[in-house]
Amino acid sequence: MKRFIPNQHGAWSMLVLPFLLGMAASQAKLLHIPLFLCWLLIYLFIFPLLQGVKTRRFDRYGPPLKVYGLLLLPFAAYLIVTEPKLLWFALPALPLFAVNLYYARTKNERALLNDIAGILLFCLMVFPVFYIGGGTDWGIAGELFILALLYFVGTALYVKTIIREKNNPRYYYASVIYHGLFLLAGVVLFPSLTVPLLILLARAASLPKTKITAKRTGILEIGFSVMLYISVCVLYF
Repeated sequence: MKRFIPNQHGAWSMLVLPFLLGMAASQAKLLHIPLFLCWLLIYLFIFPLLQGVKTRRFDRYGPPLKVYGLLLLPFAAYLIVTEPKLLWFALPALPLFAVNLYYARTKNERALLNDIAGILLFCLMVFPVFYIGGGTDWGIAGELFILALLYFVGTALYVKTIIREKNNPRYYYASVIYHGLFLLAGVVLFPSLTVPLLILLARAASLPKTKITAKRTGILEIGFSVMLYISVCVLYF
């Protein structure tokens, strides 16, 4: 099952949160259901693809690629026929995915630049979801994209201080300083979200000093994502 189910718990937050933010800024429509299923299957397809590129073992990752590819095709075809303009939203994702392919090929997928490219790819989902929901104020969509981007970049730094860079004080200070700047920027850009951003700063400063495991870190990130989403829905609009 490890070939079929991604083992990166925090990635599920990146999959879902930008989607929900796009819906929060517009209106929920029935077309969001096949759009989300397509988005989920794209993620499930990309994971074994990158693993195959990294390990050069497509014999191992071929089965999940075939399963998810076959499931993905009808949803993608339906969305393209129903809303052909969705293809325009896919164009910015192509160079970002090329970056992910490069780092998978060089077996350096933990590089921060690769993380940022992946985060950008996930956060761009705000826009097609907003479009499908009939949103009109693209400024709000842009603000939520920036919020999600800043949040997940900070999360990438913070997670590194717990796992691969837990003994590197420079990463810890970079994470704390980043979250401090994120809080200051939030006071200007998202003043209603000051308290959630303060909680994220406290998380970045305190949790790396504990013995928290990587698995618990990923699960907690789902909780922090829920906190941010609820805060946006209640305080931002």
